[in-house]
Amino acid sequence: MIIVVGIGADGMPGLSERARHELQRATVVYGSKRQLDLLDDTVTTARRGWPSPMLPALQQLPAHGPDIHVVASGDPLMHGIGGTLIRLFGTDAVTVVSHVSAVTLACARVGWNVHDTEVISLVTAAPHTAIRRGGQAIVLSKDRTTPTALAALLDENGRGKSEFSVLEQLGGPDERHRHGTASHWATETACDIDDLNVIAIRYLPDERISSLSDDAFVHDGQITKHGIRAVTLAALAPRPRQRLWDVGAGSGSIAVEWCRSAPGCTAVAFERDERRRRNIERNATTFGVDVDVRAQAPDQFDHAAPPATIFIGGGLTQPGLLDACLAHLPAGGRLVANAVTVEAEAILAQEYSQFSGELRRFQHYRGDSLGGFTGWSPQRPVTQWTVTKR
Repeated sequence: MIIVVGIGADGMPGLSERARHELQRATVVYGSKRQLDLLDDTVTTARRGWPSPMLPALQQLPAHGPDIHVVASGDPLMHGIGGTLIRLFGTDAVTVVSHVSAVTLACARVGWNVHDTEVISLVTAAPHTAIRRGGQAIVLSKDRTTPTALAALLDENGRGKSEFSVLEQLGGPDERHRHGTASHWATETACDIDDLNVIAIRYLPDERISSLSDDAFVHDGQITKHGIRAVTLAALAPRPRQRLWDVGAGSGSIAVEWCRSAPGCTAVAFERDERRRRNIERNATTFGVDVDVRAQAPDQFDHAAPPATIFIGGGLTQPGLLDACLAHLPAGGRLVANAVTVEAEAILAQEYSQFSGELRRFQHYRGDSLGGFTGWSPQRPVTQWTVTKR
């Protein structure tokens, strides 16, 4: 059995009786150097620090032998090692003795309800993935550089007025809070930020909307328009923590909307044009989403993380592209392809006749002035094929 014990910045004095008992009876305790240094002399057993990378060492733990103990920061199930160990060995092999989390402490310090607050970890993620268009979040920092880097990104992307609090050594004797705006933190960098910090952000201005306008994206005209984007997202049917391949991504609007649709959703965007790839990267940064931008499909397919779903927004007439997409789609995976040319539409009609699925055609109209009256201006019709791989 693996017993995971959470510990705060206050060390042993802040532990519950059960947590203290577990550590004092341990035959070996694993943890990071910072966590092991919090243990006092009443814990007399061997202490083993994690190597880097840590995952191979976790996989080698003797989970089904005599009890071993792991010490972890705060609540081990809040973006912590507890969830990783349960995923590796199952709930029957892991017991978690939780401590109060840094998230709960941070919310208490700034007066926020935990259930109204998003939790974002930048321990391994890029800083731009903590950018939001509104709401509030507790951001778990990688180290002392995270607050300044994130504040600069918020300022660059029009969120400089966001309320920005850096909370250090929460729960410990050296706890400190500093409050300001993202713009302030970006321009007046503090040189004494502690590595153990979290950031409380209220994102301003609050511009949260469920579906983005075309003008919200940087693009050169190659973009799935708002109305078609909505029906395409409905066809893609994203689920939490799934990965999309956006093939012929253009501006990356589908990839961005996919990532915004559910927690943990990620995307890989394939685009042959270098300028458009830069647009995709800029759009991903603006909306704080995780999009891996790659060059032309299908050349880059073998180097990308596997998809749950594939969208083809461009390149259907490229020989072998559709077959390559279907080959890389897992069983039960979903493929959605949009066509705006007669040639691409003919390919989708042929695929539909062979593989079935759903074939639809959409055409949207927009009201425009016509003399002293109003008339309808048609947009290009879009043919859409949706199929689930068997």
